[in-house]
Amino acid sequence: MKPFRTLYVLGLLLAGLVAATAVRTVTAQNATLDRTVLPIPEPKYPPVTELDARKATPPPRFEIKAPAGAPNVLIVLIDDMGFGMSSAFGGPINMPTVERLAGAGLRYNQFHTTALCSPTRTALLSGRNHHMNNMGSITETATAFTGNTGQRPNNVAPLAEMLRLNGYSTSFFGKNHETAAWEVSPSGPTDRWPTRSGFDKFYGFIGGETNQWAPMLYDGMIQIEIPKDPNYHFMTDMTDQAIAWTRFQKALTPDKPFFMYFAPGATHAPHHVPKEWIARYKGKFDSGWDALREQTLARQIKLGVVPTGTKLAPKPEAIKDWAALTADEKRLFAHQMEIYAGFGEFADHEIGRLVDAIGEAGQADNTLIFYIVGDNGTSAEGGMNGQFNESTYFNGVQETVPDILKHYDELGGPMSYPHMAAGWAVAGDTPFMWTKQVASNFGGTRNGMVISWPRRIKTKGEVRAQFHHVIDVAPTVLEAAGLPEPKVVNGTPQEPIEGVSMVYTFDDARAPSRHTTQYFEIFGNRAIYHDGWFAGTVHKAPWESQPRAALLQDKWELYDTRNDFSLANDLAAKNPAKLAEMQDLFMKEGARYHVLPIDDRGNERLVAKLAGRPDLMGDRTSLTLYAGMKGMSENVFINIKNRSHTITGEVEIPQGGARGVILAQGGRFGGWSLYLKDGKPTYTYNFLGLQRFTVASPQPLPAGKATIRFEFAYDGGGVGKGGTGTIYVNGKRAATGRIERTQPFIFSADETADVGVDDATPVTESYKAWDNKFTGKIARVTVDLAPMQTADKAALDRAAPDAGMNKALSD
Repeated sequence: MKPFRTLYVLGLLLAGLVAATAVRTVTAQNATLDRTVLPIPEPKYPPVTELDARKATPPPRFEIKAPAGAPNVLIVLIDDMGFGMSSAFGGPINMPTVERLAGAGLRYNQFHTTALCSPTRTALLSGRNHHMNNMGSITETATAFTGNTGQRPNNVAPLAEMLRLNGYSTSFFGKNHETAAWEVSPSGPTDRWPTRSGFDKFYGFIGGETNQWAPMLYDGMIQIEIPKDPNYHFMTDMTDQAIAWTRFQKALTPDKPFFMYFAPGATHAPHHVPKEWIARYKGKFDSGWDALREQTLARQIKLGVVPTGTKLAPKPEAIKDWAALTADEKRLFAHQMEIYAGFGEFADHEIGRLVDAIGEAGQADNTLIFYIVGDNGTSAEGGMNGQFNESTYFNGVQETVPDILKHYDELGGPMSYPHMAAGWAVAGDTPFMWTKQVASNFGGTRNGMVISWPRRIKTKGEVRAQFHHVIDVAPTVLEAAGLPEPKVVNGTPQEPIEGVSMVYTFDDARAPSRHTTQYFEIFGNRAIYHDGWFAGTVHKAPWESQPRAALLQDKWELYDTRNDFSLANDLAAKNPAKLAEMQDLFMKEGARYHVLPIDDRGNERLVAKLAGRPDLMGDRTSLTLYAGMKGMSENVFINIKNRSHTITGEVEIPQGGARGVILAQGGRFGGWSLYLKDGKPTYTYNFLGLQRFTVASPQPLPAGKATIRFEFAYDGGGVGKGGTGTIYVNGKRAATGRIERTQPFIFSADETADVGVDDATPVTESYKAWDNKFTGKIARVTVDLAPMQTADKAALDRAAPDAGMNKALSD
């Protein structure tokens, strides 16, 4: 046995020596690599002429590793939270994780976003302006113009792809909303899905918002079902997933850095949060939004994130004084803010668990964390009253305060889909005037940000006041990792990164800002920043149905931000020459970055054909579906709204009968379902969760094959009208009934059409959310549309802009 042991030990020593040599070889290779062309090509070796491998010398193994000492990177992006919300920036929402990271790092009080969701996200993850990503708005309102097509071009490679090709592990948890709406189907293309955009791992939702209690989720590109847990909440789930991935990655490859993008749906509507978090804020907003603005500004000045002497900008005229509200309005609105605040603290708590897990893995010292408190200003799309069901607003149905108060105890829970009144959005963007969507005011674009990197940042707890923008994050990461900007990625020459690194600010609070010029534009709200001057125009407020003026007649404002932090002192009348200079600069930047032409159209941009973007259905009037087809969003499903139509299901019933869903679209807060209840063919139309209309056959289906046909005869005379529903079984009429109201514009922002099941929330409470799969066999289901009446088509064109455009903007 001794000779064997000796050989074994010698083998281990030799293996160790070879491994050490290989490590040194790989390290030496990586030190000399040209990382400006990605992927880095493998070296070419001469052919081997030796027959016996024992006599040949193998070439050094080629392996891409990140530069020595490259940090892990975590980017946290909160949704729809303005500058004046988080306690880390003087706001009323307790967010100890942000505060903890700020105490160990730096607060940035002049960091900017684009004023809207998808544009900010694409700019963040590419280092280029949002129009250069073709994301001038969101994909649901994309057009044919360069800058607005909704499809990121190949010459704008994402940061995740740059890092992955340089030896990083990459992951993404949470909200995407960067994939073109018409590309979210098995038909693809999948080029702009997260796992085709540089991320090894994706766990989250694809669209602009989701039900936090019952989200539609993807793991990679596979739609998954959520756990059957009555206490399930996506915020906790995504955090658990992120922690598990981090532990797994570091256990297997402790020396390989990771890049994680952690983007919760919080605090975007629907505002869903466990009751115990809402309870923490009971009574804390009873003094109202006017008092909150004053209190927040005082805290901001004391904290040093707002200069002494800063004045509150006036609030918009449409926002009522709190003192003028009725007792019912005050009671409801205060509770809405309690829910929102609880949602914010709950999200921060979960993020704290992730940060703690990174520390427990021994990675805290060399993890570069960006905690960006909002992708735009706080959302004012809740309108003046807020909503119990956000979809009411998007369908042109106004919820009154008495309507919402009926659901007071349900708000925030799984039986609600709520939003808050716009007055809180203005308060949440203190000290500024405006909100999300308004790219021409810092209320829409100024967001608090904290950077923490213990190994590198030695000045703890300081404020940095250099002007920066979301496009500056990507170059900061590259410089921190010791990586050059790539010139070619996957064979495509790249557009230069347009942001500037913020690393220079880490050690020098007084360093002049290197980001000196920045345009802003969202749906006609537009502005330009240059060397401290800021000029902009409010083309349309979030709650306004039409632009205030034609583009050439817009009224512009001018501010000197060096002396006017809150944009409270308009200098346009006093300095018209400077204003004209800034307007001219906007036009030059607009042409340079594909911002032009400005497109402020309303209803046209919601119609794919008119806007010039792809439409999977096109002019089709029939769609045949099969068992297993589910997760079809409204952008890839045939549109049955505002017209007569027929749904025909060909099924087979087993002995003993069948139950469950044949075809459903939408969910608890709006939609329809054709299903069997106790074996009886049944159709339910759910009007915005407010009314349900059911047509049901009195007789159950016998065993064998059957054809179930539901015909809807639309009344016409405009949009959102009612009609008569009739069920036929094997060609014979089985039941008929009235459906008095229908939804004209949208069923759901996140729920989908599904064959053989009703995923997420149920359209009707006649069946359970987790137990509604069809128990027979479905051969096919066909949806046929009748021609839309000319008068109804014209009515749709007239009605769409208000509700539809605001729906688009809310995402």
